[in-house]
Amino acid sequence: MGQKISSLDGTHFVSLSENPRVEVVAGSTRDAGRRERFAVRSGARTYSDWREMLEKEALDIVSVATYSPVHAEMTVACAERGIRAIYCENPICTRLPDAERMLAACEKSGSLLAINHNRQFDPNYRRLRDLIAGGGLGDITSVNLQWPSGRLGGVGTHNFDVATMLTGSRIEAVSATLDLAGKPDCRGPEFQDFGGWGVMRLANGAMITVDAADYATTPYLTIVNGTKGRAQAGPFKTEFVLEYVDGRTERWEKPPVRPSGMDVCVGEIVAWLDAGTPFSHPAEEALHTFEAIVAFHASHARNSAWVDLPLQGEDRERIVNTA
Repeated sequence: MGQKISSLDGTHFVSLSENPRVEVVAGSTRDAGRRERFAVRSGARTYSDWREMLEKEALDIVSVATYSPVHAEMTVACAERGIRAIYCENPICTRLPDAERMLAACEKSGSLLAINHNRQFDPNYRRLRDLIAGGGLGDITSVNLQWPSGRLGGVGTHNFDVATMLTGSRIEAVSATLDLAGKPDCRGPEFQDFGGWGVMRLANGAMITVDAADYATTPYLTIVNGTKGRAQAGPFKTEFVLEYVDGRTERWEKPPVRPSGMDVCVGEIVAWLDAGTPFSHPAEEALHTFEAIVAFHASHARNSAWVDLPLQGEDRERIVNTA
């Protein structure tokens, strides 16, 4: 994929282990080499079977830090065992009914389900969200999303999520075309996470354009356009540029590398556990983001016809092999 750990906005292990209220006590993976390296690095107990770990350990937080086809099974099992907080990688899963099952299991058990959409916890994105909510850009007319790596599930999930975060509006319809270039997936030929192009209509009337071809070389940009100006951002931990119609320009400096978005998320999980402090990114928002990804596939199957959300009928059963 060309992704390096050093360029990520944090990792589950680092963010958990460096929070003073958290002790990492166990981890599970089928890979013996990873178990050995994790044990050396963390001093924690390790298991080859995650089910055995849940049976033998008394845990408050579990990170589901693996690929999305198994998110639902693991999350539901954690909730049924009474795990108080589940920190799950994005996207939430690969099929809408499974996402709903995850939310239902956590609601029944009283567990917090946190999905790792880390831009939700970035200070500049939060600052821009508040500026827009206060009318700083005027009425929002459109959002432009572009990124160079395709992968609507693995990468698009962040961008769709942040678009709804910034505008404060839900996606209500999608018209899209998938990029079927056949870009190899690092997990093997049975996985396909396509890029694509599309338009999404928000409930407030604004439109989102998406330009995310599999082999694109376009820079990573999020642009929010309003009647008073526009804001431009790159990926996480980036400078923001605001240009107003009256000629003013603002530059918001890059935030420091630490705390990462994942550090902030873990901090909010701990605050929820300790004091019941409300968590800022409900899992319902991640489900909505995933539904928009599924809608890209549903629209493509109909020759780019508009598809309304919430999805109905057989579209709800579509499986999207995301990251």
